[in-house]
Amino acid sequence: MNTTATGPTISNSVLPGNRGSIIASALLALVIYFYLSSSYGWRQGALFIVGLAAGIILYHAAFGFTSAWREVVKSGRGAGLRAQMIMLGITVLLFTPLIAQGEIWGMSLRGSVAPLNIAVICGAFMFGVGMQLGGGCASGTLFTVGGGNMRMLITLAAFIAGSVLGTWQWSMWQGIPSLAPFSLSQNFGSVWAILISIGLFAAVWFATTVYERKRHGSLKNDRDVDRAYSWLTGPWPLLAGALALAAVNVSTLLLAGRPWGVTSAFALWGGKIALFLGIDIQGWAYWQRPALSNALEQSVFTDITSVMNIGIMLGALLAAGLAGKFAPNFRLPFRSIVAAVVGGILLGYGARIAYGCNIGAYFGGIGSTSLHGWLWFVAAFMGSSLGTKLRPYFGLK
Repeated sequence: MNTTATGPTISNSVLPGNRGSIIASALLALVIYFYLSSSYGWRQGALFIVGLAAGIILYHAAFGFTSAWREVVKSGRGAGLRAQMIMLGITVLLFTPLIAQGEIWGMSLRGSVAPLNIAVICGAFMFGVGMQLGGGCASGTLFTVGGGNMRMLITLAAFIAGSVLGTWQWSMWQGIPSLAPFSLSQNFGSVWAILISIGLFAAVWFATTVYERKRHGSLKNDRDVDRAYSWLTGPWPLLAGALALAAVNVSTLLLAGRPWGVTSAFALWGGKIALFLGIDIQGWAYWQRPALSNALEQSVFTDITSVMNIGIMLGALLAAGLAGKFAPNFRLPFRSIVAAVVGGILLGYGARIAYGCNIGAYFGGIGSTSLHGWLWFVAAFMGSSLGTKLRPYFGLK
């Protein structure tokens, strides 16, 4: 794959297997889109396309929450975390007036707002450790699986298993003391909510720049890297990824009526597998809520999060093919497999008890001006720091 600074040039260096992944992912995406649109309505089809776009964005921009946080701890480089602050800032600017309006085109809109309690802290901390051991966050696991990473397929399986464990013990965590959900926009109004949020983003930005300059003397950004960018074949600049993912979340809000989420689908997939294996999960409190009870009985194609997750994996498969990088490796060290299993279980369990993951709680929560999103971020970052220090024990860099 040859690229120039002005655009992509596709040559015969694209491997046959990569051409196959391009054709297969494109055809499968078309089939799923037309099936969803005809069977479940245009909106479900549109959400699948948004998921497909998210997979391409995540892969081409290499927009990994996990690697960005790890770099802060390991090397002191904060470009990835600063890009996340831009992504969150754009999201708050767009989310806040839309959610305040209450509805659009006849659809009610709501933010991702959750209580402040020990469950958020413990779950987010577990999730942070799991990110580093498993090798990815929620969205990161999906796009790397789609891109052909076999180790991340193990992480995904363990992620699903951990999600089921989380639903089993969900009621136990609901009984702990809790502060009521707190939204900046609901308590201070839209303008102040935006200003306070931007102030917090600026504080994180400033802290990372001071820390990076202290360790290295200067900041390292995309422009410091000698590489040619290509919109078709990748890679993309971090800033482009940040802006594009903000667009994905806003599009999800407009189409689904709520922010983007990922991990509830893992619990649903695991629940369906458990039922197939004869495990009576319907007696668990988590599944006795009407919407979730109905979801267990219906096709996964009726579930918005499942449809978008499938889109992310297919989008990443398409992007990997375009980049000429689809090359699954089945030879995995034993310690790496153990880390993937342990990390995946922590990811799934942590997300269930903490009201979401890096997408639903961090991205969606902070984007909705909910304080639980900030609490999740602090606890998850601390867990990620510990997980980073544990990686060498599992043979991980």
